[in-house]
Amino acid sequence: MTFPFRHALGLSAALVALAGQAHAAPRPGAHALDDVRVLSADAMEGRGVGTPGGAKARAYIVKRFNEIGLRPQGSTFERPFTIKPKVFGKDITGVNLVARIEGTSSSDKVLVVSAHYDHLGVRKGQVYNGADDNASGIAGLLAVAEAFKARPPRHTVLIVAFDGEESGLKGAKAFVAEPPVPLEKIGLNVNFDMISKNPRNQLYVSGAGPQPYLKPVLEGVARIAPVKLLLGHDTDLHGKENNWTQQSDQGPFATAGVPWVYFGVEDHPEYHQPTDDFATVPQAFFKNAVATVVTATRALDDDLDGLSRAAGR
Repeated sequence: MTFPFRHALGLSAALVALAGQAHAAPRPGAHALDDVRVLSADAMEGRGVGTPGGAKARAYIVKRFNEIGLRPQGSTFERPFTIKPKVFGKDITGVNLVARIEGTSSSDKVLVVSAHYDHLGVRKGQVYNGADDNASGIAGLLAVAEAFKARPPRHTVLIVAFDGEESGLKGAKAFVAEPPVPLEKIGLNVNFDMISKNPRNQLYVSGAGPQPYLKPVLEGVARIAPVKLLLGHDTDLHGKENNWTQQSDQGPFATAGVPWVYFGVEDHPEYHQPTDDFATVPQAFFKNAVATVVTATRALDDDLDGLSRAAGR
C-alpha cells in the first residue's frame, strides 16, 4: 500500500524525537519491576477473577493509577461485568479498570492501551503467580501511563486493565460490547500480554500482517528498540496456533473491526505454571521490553490519525 508523503514525514519526525528522548530522559517504567514483584507475590493468590486475590490486585492497580495522577473514565475506575458459568454454579463478577488521559490535539480518535491483570489463582494448593502472564503487561501499561502523564499524548488515551482474560477474554468482550466511548472513535487498541521473558532477547509485535498500514510505524520502532522487536504471529501462515490475533484481549477489538497491535513473547517453560514467579523474570530484558512498548505506543499515538485514515475509519 502506498502511504501519503505527509504520513511518512510524520513517522520520521516521531522516530527522531523518540531516539533523542532515549538519550535525554531516564528510562521509562522506573516502577515496572516493583509492579511485577507486588502483583506476582503469593499474597495476591494468583489474581483469579472474582477472588479476594483478584480484588487485592485491583486495589494495587487503582493505587498506582492514583499515584500516577490518572482520572477515571466516568465516575470511577471500576467497570464490573458478569461471567456466566458454563454449566452450574454462581455468576462471577469481573471488574475492568478504565482511566483516561486527555490528548492535546483536536482529533476525536481515542487510543486504547490495555493489559489483563487476572491470572489462574490457586489450583490444588499451588499459587499461580503469573509474573510474566500478566503482571508484566500491567507493569508495561502503567509505564505507558506514566510516560503520557509526563508528556501528554496527542490523542485521548484510555488506560485499561482487563479482568477475566484467562476465562475467555471476558473483560475485553464486555468492554467492546459496552464501550465507554463510541467504538467508531477508537482508532487503535494496543495490548500487552507477557512481555518479560525471552532467552533470545525477542519481543513480538503482531498486527501488521492483516493490517499492513501499521508496518512502517512498527518497523521504525524496531530499528531503535533496545530489544529485538519482530513482526509476526498474526496470520495462519505457520498454522492457526501461531496466529495470536484471538489469543489475548486484542481479539474482541479485532472481531469488532477495531485496528489492534499486540506485544508479547513466545511461550516459555513457566507459561501457565506455578513457576511463573518474579524470581524467574530476566530483569534486563524486561526493562528493555518496557522501554520498547512505551516508545511504540508513543509512535502509534503520534500517527493515529494517519493510521485511522489508512484503515478507513
